Amino acid sequence: MLNRKRNDQTTRSAETSLISQGTIIRGDVRFTGTLHLDGRIEGVVLGEGSNAVFTLSEHGQVQGEVRVPHAMINGQVNGDIYASERLELAPQARVIGDVRYNTLEMAAGAQVNGRIAHQGEDHVQRELPSPEVRSEAVTA
Repeated sequence: MLNRKRNDQTTRSAETSLISQGTIIRGDVRFTGTLHLDGRIEGVVLGEGSNAVFTLSEHGQVQGEVRVPHAMINGQVNGDIYASERLELAPQARVIGDVRYNTLEMAAGAQVNGRIAHQGEDHVQRELPSPEVRSEAVTA
C-alpha cells in the first residue's frame, strides 16, 4: 500500500504548477492538472487532458494563444483564448484577441477587445444543402 505507484488520472489532475511573479517564459507551455500564472508567458499555453485548468492572476500576462478546457482569467492575454469547457473572466481580465468558449462567466469590469463566440462540443461548420436540379422539359 505505501509503495503504490501514483500513475492514475485523479492524482495527475490534482497537480498544480506555479509560475511566480517576475518569471518570464519565452516559448510554448504544455501542462496537465492546474497551471497558475503570476508571471509572463510569451508563447502558446496548452492544457492537455479534459481536467486541465489554467488560472491567470491579476499580475499574470500571456503574449500568445491559450488553448485549455478550463480557464480563469484575471490578468492580461494578448492572443486568442479557446476554452473547450468553461471560461471565467474576472473583473481585471483584459483580453486582446478572440474568445471561443463552451460555458462563459464574465464579471463586471472584464474587457475583451475581439470577437466572443460560443463553441459547443457539436460545433461544426454547417452548409446549406445544394438546391435540387429539376430536369423538366420546357414546352411552349
